[in-house]
Amino acid sequence: MGKCKYCHQEAGFLKSKHKACEEKYNNGKKNIVGLIESTITTTTDFQNLQKDVELISESSYIGMNEVQELIAFGFDNAVEKFLEDGILSKEEEERINEFVNTFFNTENQENYNKILNKKGTVNKVIKSSIIRNITEGVIPETRIVTEQLPFIFQKTEKLIWVFYNVKYFEQVTKTHYRGGSHGASIRIAKGVYYRANSFKGYPVKEQEMKYIDSGIFALTSKHVYFYSSNKTFKIPFGKIITIQPYEDGIGLQKDGASSKPQVFKGIDGWFVFNIVNNLNQI
Repeated sequence: MGKCKYCHQEAGFLKSKHKACEEKYNNGKKNIVGLIESTITTTTDFQNLQKDVELISESSYIGMNEVQELIAFGFDNAVEKFLEDGILSKEEEERINEFVNTFFNTENQENYNKILNKKGTVNKVIKSSIIRNITEGVIPETRIVTEQLPFIFQKTEKLIWVFYNVKYFEQVTKTHYRGGSHGASIRIAKGVYYRANSFKGYPVKEQEMKYIDSGIFALTSKHVYFYSSNKTFKIPFGKIITIQPYEDGIGLQKDGASSKPQVFKGIDGWFVFNIVNNLNQI
């Protein structure tokens, strides 16, 4: 006789689960995700949240590891709902902080990032908070750097964010030739001339983005910095004339007759665009 993988009781010949137990398990997962999301987004009562989650998990045969994943899903959903209007309000940030302080006590506070930041959601909260502060005229100190950086910042600028393993591209111009003679094949010999107007070849110039190197991209209150073994530079915000955000990067064009487009891949384009754009207004 097989045993139910949920309740561990006999399930019948060649069976591994009870249908009722499976339904209870699936409903329990939905309930935990929904409870986390609704508690963060619509209520202010976090006191009984942990106990309620434990009761649902115990009655639905949900293990601790799965509970943590469900908490993260609920948290992700809540943050995404807060960010539907593009910005995280102070009240919304306070609700998130209250959830964290209530649900993650001093004993498991270190698991906060490990559990909730698998999809970068914690970083989204921090970035949104930074953008809101800057729109209010306040430039906060960075909260994510734990190591020495290869940049020398000005005394009057603040480090906002650092991205690592960023791929840097520069626009280059390549020239090749199209056409040629009209196709006639002749043997060149002394006294044989071929009319010049029969040579139709012409140079064609094409633009493409060339990968240069990977390195560190730092965003401060005044500059964009990039460092790698082959390329190091900084760009003042005031010199940037166009900025194009991408899903996984940013494109910049700085002022200057010889300046060409630059692309940085592996950063949060939405975040960098908002920071540069808003700091230029201050």
